[in-house]
Amino acid sequence: MKYSNKSTDNELIQGCRLGNRLAQKCLYERYFGKLFGIAMRYTPNQEEALDILNNSFLKVFTSLDKYEDNNNLVGWIAKIVFNTAIDHVRLNTKYRQVMDFNVENDSSVCNESLNNLQAEDLYRLIQKLPASSRTVFNLYVVDGYKHKEISEILEISVGTSKWHLANARKELQEMIGSRNAYEKGQLFKL
Repeated sequence: MKYSNKSTDNELIQGCRLGNRLAQKCLYERYFGKLFGIAMRYTPNQEEALDILNNSFLKVFTSLDKYEDNNNLVGWIAKIVFNTAIDHVRLNTKYRQVMDFNVENDSSVCNESLNNLQAEDLYRLIQKLPASSRTVFNLYVVDGYKHKEISEILEISVGTSKWHLANARKELQEMIGSRNAYEKGQLFKL
């Protein structure tokens, strides 16, 4: 069978199960854009995200026999990408164990400046956060996990998770404030 971007997911899956390289390439290209964003949320740069995505697809291709054909394929692959990204974070990020129980409660960032940010601008600012705080922020704010779940996923304490979330919010507020001050001419380019 000849595989192309017009092949159905089921056709591509069957080809991948047979080890057909063209079917693998077509499946990879079909979902690359959707899944690359997941990997980027947990890495500081595109190279690491690409490594995570490539490792994820290797896992997909070697475990397609476990995929049930009537399930949501992109959801199944996305879970593999997410788990691969979290494994990458666990291996490459050191979390300070913080025992500060006076960290602000899970308050939201409500700031006039935030309303002026475009989604891409906010994404760039999140990418500038330290890896550990960025990971907790993404798990909590973007993916909707609770601190207990985050502590289990990252193998850290609940207090450490809360500290990293508060730290991420504080740093984002500072970056947003600096950005707005610059835009209003309060900071000068050097």
